[in-house]
Amino acid sequence: MLFLTGQIGKDHKKGKLVEGGIKAETKQVIQNIEDVLKHHNLSLDNVVKCTVILKDINDFKAFNSVYTQYFTKKPARTTFATMGLVGGASIEIDVIVAK
Repeated sequence: MLFLTGQIGKDHKKGKLVEGGIKAETKQVIQNIEDVLKHHNLSLDNVVKCTVILKDINDFKAFNSVYTQYFTKKPARTTFATMGLVGGASIEIDVIVAK
C-alpha cells in the first residue's frame, strides 16, 4: 500500500496554484498525483481510495466532471467541504494505492 499525502492544484514548476478555477485545479491535482505514482511505477488504476476536500461544496459538479475522466476504475471516494485549504487552494485530494 502507498498512502499519498494530500495534493493541491499547485504547478510545481511555477511554484503557484494554477489559474482557471476548480476544473483547472482539479486537473492539476490529478496530474500531481499521477507524477508521484509514476515515480513508484504505478498509475491511477492502482488507486483504491480517494479523499477529496473542497473549499466550496457547490464546486462538486464541476470537480466531478474532471475527476471522472481520470479515475475510470471508480475507486472508493469520500468528498467533503471545509472552510479553507492550504495555500488558498480550492481542492485537495489524497489517495491510497494498492501496489
